Amino acid sequence: MKLFYREFGENEQPLIILHGLFGLSDNWVTYGKRLADLGFKVYIPDQRNHGQSPHNSTFNYLAMTDDLYDFFEEHQIENAILLGHSMGGKVSIRFALENPELVKKAIIVDISLRDYPKRTSHMQIIDAMRRINFDMAKSRKEVEMLLRERMPDDRLRQFIMKNLYWKDKETLGWRINFEGICENLEDLFDGVDTIDIFNKETLFIRGGQSDYILEEDYPVIKYNFPKSEIITIENAGHWVHADAPDEFWNIVSGFLSGS
Repeated sequence: MKLFYREFGENEQPLIILHGLFGLSDNWVTYGKRLADLGFKVYIPDQRNHGQSPHNSTFNYLAMTDDLYDFFEEHQIENAILLGHSMGGKVSIRFALENPELVKKAIIVDISLRDYPKRTSHMQIIDAMRRINFDMAKSRKEVEMLLRERMPDDRLRQFIMKNLYWKDKETLGWRINFEGICENLEDLFDGVDTIDIFNKETLFIRGGQSDYILEEDYPVIKYNFPKSEIITIENAGHWVHADAPDEFWNIVSGFLSGS
């Protein structure tokens, strides 16, 4: 699958950022530009069924890992650094373990290798988005007002609003593929169970107020990623990079620079 992507920097060292569920490349533009200024060639693809990338009825980690491999081949990428959040982190985990020769180091943000119980919050988000009638809601402000009823959290609502786009001059719509996600949602809670090892530097960043990486996950992380470090940002939830941007940036830039 040919993925839409954003690119920043003219440097030699490739760095690929993978967004999470309901996200898109636009969420990471600020970080992408800052990383380019540090000396990286940054690629931020929209994963399948998200953003401006194609929709497909197959939506699981095997497919997304294959998409990333195709992306590497398309752009002749070698020795890349991966930075993945949540769903994008799980794709990064699989890719690094399956293709260690293509990856220099990895940063995994608030996701572990284990499988997860189904979370009703994801269906609530989908339900809130589906309930928007774009024949009635003719502006971004009107859409936000309707979303506010079912999505009171301002940060989450603004995150979801990034998926809005103008289908034509008068009609708004959602970029995300609801059908593809709903039909395959349970696959997105699958774990990575393998004896493969990625024996290079890896940083796991967890939110102290999130339950996506627990202390009980540490032994498995250390087995598959023996050169990993796990750092907790105490005042952050699952969207670590949005909840604590300064601390997140300091940790990521420090890891990349070796300091």
